[in-house]
Amino acid sequence: MPNPEPEPQSEAQPGRPAPLPQTPVRPDQPRAPSDPPVHDMPPRNMPSHNTAPLNMAPYDMAPYDMAQTPDIADMMRGGPRRQAMRGFDETYVDIVDYIIRVTHRIWEERSVGDLYHSYQHNIAIHTSEGMTYGRDQVIADTVAMMSAFPDLRLFGDEVIWSGDENAGFHSSHRITWTATNTGYSKYGPPTGRRVLRRGIAHCLVRENRIFEEWISRDELALIRQLGLDEWALARKFARLDARRAGSGPLQSGPAEVNRLNGQLPPDTISQTDAETDLEYAARLFWHEVWNWRLLDTLRVHLSPNHVAFVSTNRRLDGLNAYGQWVLSLLAAFPDGAMQIDHVCSTGRRVALRWRFTGTHLGPGWYGDPTGKRVNLLGITHLEEQDGTFRREFSIFDEFALLKQIVDLEG
Repeated sequence: MPNPEPEPQSEAQPGRPAPLPQTPVRPDQPRAPSDPPVHDMPPRNMPSHNTAPLNMAPYDMAPYDMAQTPDIADMMRGGPRRQAMRGFDETYVDIVDYIIRVTHRIWEERSVGDLYHSYQHNIAIHTSEGMTYGRDQVIADTVAMMSAFPDLRLFGDEVIWSGDENAGFHSSHRITWTATNTGYSKYGPPTGRRVLRRGIAHCLVRENRIFEEWISRDELALIRQLGLDEWALARKFARLDARRAGSGPLQSGPAEVNRLNGQLPPDTISQTDAETDLEYAARLFWHEVWNWRLLDTLRVHLSPNHVAFVSTNRRLDGLNAYGQWVLSLLAAFPDGAMQIDHVCSTGRRVALRWRFTGTHLGPGWYGDPTGKRVNLLGITHLEEQDGTFRREFSIFDEFALLKQIVDLEG
């Protein structure tokens, strides 16, 4: 049988180096060790969907999947175990059930003391404002929020997870938060206003306790819906932070933002042995758009009717609106770089936890350039369909951003 003709190599586009050749990898085929970084344009092909089945023998039922929209009343009834969970209370059937029910019990059943049972005593909580340490601070913050918003409801929209009972579980829990401000909050007296905001919490859980958490909440949406002056509040809280720290709001160091290799373009990325094709596709999309500035790849990675829900309760319909959102952030922070810290997936949904670092050197609604460095924690949920991402939720704390760039003397 004659050998097949070799595939033609892609030619370089004017002004761009040639793309890397693509080698299909079957799920059962071992991957070659990673090659040294090549400063070519990133590969463009969207990897095929490839995830492990959710059913975990010897259990009769697969873990809960939020894509099937289980009702919370059904989850609260419990049932037989759906996956191995050594050290967890018997009432929990799987990690999704654990996250949803613990959240409901603490916030809506007001069993605040359950935090002593479900949170480790020395838990580290990471946000765009820095890190808080210890369970007592979590309890104090929870009580204060309940007092300010007594009718608070936390609707669990999604739990994307990975891990097992040995290594521990990662869970990325997206919440829609509704409440009425009838009590005193850290922002001032009651306003009587109804608010809605989104947030995503990434938890590390082992043997019934959450021992580390990353939280990305849409705080600026809350402040605007309360009818408050966001810049005045940002200045007030930045000054408070400065007095506590003795120097000013927490800033990144003076080093160059880590995106380029000197005068060379950004590195390309390759798929790791540990990640699925879907996880790699999400990571590639994020790297190409934010670090390579290849906004033309939006047509490759996203469906034409892509919908994104981003901070300050904005909805972006279609590729043009999404591209303009990206451009507005990169214009304000021209050296901005995205670093992905964690990726996991469930079914056809993938969660990215990332950090954005940049210097406020350009125009935008954040005001005149200040030259100040920002460091933001964000979490993104992506939903894949037919080889592209059709829906996205990207949350980061824009109020924390304002605090990092505001003029303290204004």
